[in-house]
Amino acid sequence: FTRRSRSYRSYKGRVGSVAKNRVNRRFFSSLPRQKIYTDISEFHYTEINSKGIKTKRKAYLSPFLDGFNGEIIAYKFQQKPTLDCVLLPLELVIEERKNVNYRMTIHSDQGWHYQNKQYTRRIKQAKMYQSMSRKGNCLDNALMENFFGLMKQEMYYRRSFFSFKELELAVTTYIHYYNHHRIKEKLTGMSPVQYRIHTSQLAG
Repeated sequence: FTRRSRSYRSYKGRVGSVAKNRVNRRFFSSLPRQKIYTDISEFHYTEINSKGIKTKRKAYLSPFLDGFNGEIIAYKFQQKPTLDCVLLPLELVIEERKNVNYRMTIHSDQGWHYQNKQYTRRIKQAKMYQSMSRKGNCLDNALMENFFGLMKQEMYYRRSFFSFKELELAVTTYIHYYNHHRIKEKLTGMSPVQYRIHTSQLAG
């Protein structure tokens, strides 16, 4: 991955609860929905008004990635990095919690969103573990760094976007492609969703 894959920095010091690093770089899981990773990345687009004046704008992607197969199981893409960009997809992850009989762990950096009381309380209510990277150590969340780097290389860099809707469509299209069609060698030549379905059939 590359450090430029993630230009957004949400760390504002200790503003809430900081969880211990339960994952400790043991990123992968042999079980689906056991280890979930999340982070926020910044994207840019340009708006042009009726007078031809260009204005640079920002948007933010907040995905939740399964350490079992690399699948993006929930995400939010919006124009401001508000607390909703983590709380709303977190609810979708919590829905997935109902499908497993073991505790899920959600890992992130120490950004202010993940220290927030609403976020930490919701994780506890759902009987999930929270894990955090060490301060300023992006390697502790390498799966997310890798995903953002790959995504931006394949659908973002060397392209120009001229509205939020255009960029949003590109992001949505890419995540569907990544989950359902982009094969991975370590998943024996399957996409994340194909691999999850295949392994569940073998187990069943």
